[in-house]
Amino acid sequence: MSTAAVPSTLQSLPSPALRRFSWGVLVYFIAVILWGTLVRATGSGAGCGNHWPLCNGTVMQHSPRVDTMIEFTHRLTSGISFFSVVGLLAWTFAGTIRGHLARAAAVASVAFTLVEAVIGALLVKLGLTAQSQSPLRPAYLALHLTNTLLLLAALTLTAHFLSRRKGYLRSNVRLVAPFGAVATGVVVMIVGVTGSLAALGDTLFPATSLGSALAQDFSATSGWLVRWRWTHPMVAVLAGIFLIWILLRAARPTPHWNNRGLSTVVLALLAIVYTLGVLDVVLLAPLWLQVAHLLAADTLWTALVVLTARLTLQPREAD
Repeated sequence: MSTAAVPSTLQSLPSPALRRFSWGVLVYFIAVILWGTLVRATGSGAGCGNHWPLCNGTVMQHSPRVDTMIEFTHRLTSGISFFSVVGLLAWTFAGTIRGHLARAAAVASVAFTLVEAVIGALLVKLGLTAQSQSPLRPAYLALHLTNTLLLLAALTLTAHFLSRRKGYLRSNVRLVAPFGAVATGVVVMIVGVTGSLAALGDTLFPATSLGSALAQDFSATSGWLVRWRWTHPMVAVLAGIFLIWILLRAARPTPHWNNRGLSTVVLALLAIVYTLGVLDVVLLAPLWLQVAHLLAADTLWTALVVLTARLTLQPREAD
C-alpha cells in the first residue's frame, strides 16, 4: 500500500517497537521499585556506606557482604533505569509528531527520575537508611514515595499515549471532570505514603505477635511512627470511595473506547491489594508479603492512571 493510501492518522502513529519499549520500561521500573523494598525491609540501605554513587568508595566489590550486594544491585538497576528512560525520551521525540501527548509525559518521566536519584543520594549521604530512626527519615521517605508514584504515573501515561490511536495530540483532546481525577490520584498517593511509613514502622519496630502489634499502635509510650500505622488502612478505605466513583464513571458507555474491561481489572486489583493488606497485618508483614503487596499496589496504580487518562483526556470527536 502506498503512503498516499494510508490515512493521515495512521501515518502519525508511533511504531509498534516504540510502544512495546515504553511498556517494557514501565515494567522494569516497577521491578526496580520492588528491589528497593527489599533493600528497606532487609536493612541493607547502608550496605554501601555513605558513599554515592560509588559503593564503599569503589566500583568493583571484593568479597561483599549480603547487604552490600543487595544495595549495590539496587544502584546498578537504578542506573540502568535512568538510561532507559532517557532512551525512551529520545525515541518518543524521534517517533512522534509535534503536539503528541507522549512527549510531555516522557519529559516528566526523565524529570522525576532525576529527582528520584537526588532523593536516593540524600538518603544515603544523610545516613537515613538501615536502622536509622532519625526524625528526618519519615519525611524523606514520604517525599521519595510521592515522587516514585508520580514517576510511575508519567511512565504509564507515556506508554498509554503512545498506544492511543485517537486523542493523542494536545489539540485533539478535551478535559472531562479533571478535579475528580486529580482528587482521586492525590488520595491514592496519600494511601501509598501512609503505607510506606507503616512499612518503615514495621521494619524499625517489629512486633512478635498481632496482639503486641495492636498494643504498640495505641500505646502512649510508642513512637509516633508506630502509632501512625493505623492511619494507613483508614486512608485506604477512604481511597476506595474515590475509586468506586471512578469505576461508576467508567461503566458508562463512551463513543471512544470501552472501559468496562479495564474497570474490571482495577476492581480485581483493588480486592487483591486489600486482601494482601489484611494478610500483611495478620502475618506481621513478612518480606515476601510486603513485596507482593507493593507489586499489586503499583499495578493497581498504573491501571488506575490509564483508566483516569481515558476518562479525563478524551478525544474531541469520535472516530
